[in-house]
Amino acid sequence: MRQINLAVLGMVDGNGHPYSWSAIFNGYEPNVMEQCPYPGIPRYLEKEPKEQLQLHGARITHIWTDRLEEARHVAQASLIPHVVNRPEDVIGQVDGVLITTDIGSEHVERCRPFIEAGVPVFVDKPLTDNESDLMQFSRWVRDGAKLMSSSCMRYCKEFMPYRASIHDLGELRFSTVTTFKSWERYGIHALESIYPILGPGFISAQNSGNKERNVVLFKHRVHGDVVVAAMDDMHGAFGQLQLCGTKGSASAVLQDTFYSFKAQLQAFVGYLQTGERPFPFSETEELMRMLIAGIRSREENGRVVLLEEIATE
Repeated sequence: MRQINLAVLGMVDGNGHPYSWSAIFNGYEPNVMEQCPYPGIPRYLEKEPKEQLQLHGARITHIWTDRLEEARHVAQASLIPHVVNRPEDVIGQVDGVLITTDIGSEHVERCRPFIEAGVPVFVDKPLTDNESDLMQFSRWVRDGAKLMSSSCMRYCKEFMPYRASIHDLGELRFSTVTTFKSWERYGIHALESIYPILGPGFISAQNSGNKERNVVLFKHRVHGDVVVAAMDDMHGAFGQLQLCGTKGSASAVLQDTFYSFKAQLQAFVGYLQTGERPFPFSETEELMRMLIAGIRSREENGRVVLLEEIATE
């Protein structure tokens, strides 16, 4: 297969994906990457053997970010040959685009030019954080748009054994998963950690927390109660999973962020190469309903919100 050319588009405070994702495709210049404003990125990149760092079959050839000077620095750090003045300038130049921002309320307008031009799009998590935009994304996909969005936690290798089977645990009664930062931007990391294990069938959400301390109880049709917590300063609890059943229990912790990112990006490249989605878009729709239900419950003083209240059409 020929090389797939991609563009990285957008950069918001608190999200260094343009640096790290581009490096996974292109490699990087260590001395420039060391000046990246996210010190954790050069640290986990340098742990990877050079022969295992890069994802093969695709390359980042173009970049645009909200501030031009940032795009120029990312391009130097991650060996991107073309910096463009407008995101639309990449249309006709690339085979797909990566929207590397994590503010869900912005994603419809960031994606619109490319979806309307027929360019395949990968959107960083969360796809959206509100019902009206979810309806728009769902319409686009029903109309044939090549659109994919996920958290890297869907690909967390430490959780893979439980995606394969939870038979030894008996019937699940209670599960928990935690993250730091806000529910709006990071709640999806926790949700998509556990969703591939339990599968579809979430019924309702009840958020007993507040803007800084979200504690959300979900009811699952088969697997009982699931508590998902997202707290601004809970840095010591990112990617902590616990599963409790009638015969046993299990826990796991994210250890290898690089692996999760690379597997996530490989899934999008595979989608472009084969035309086959790595997972149904209906799963993304249900996950967005869960995220939105958590927000709605919090804003309505902890009301139990049924996921069926949140429309996709």
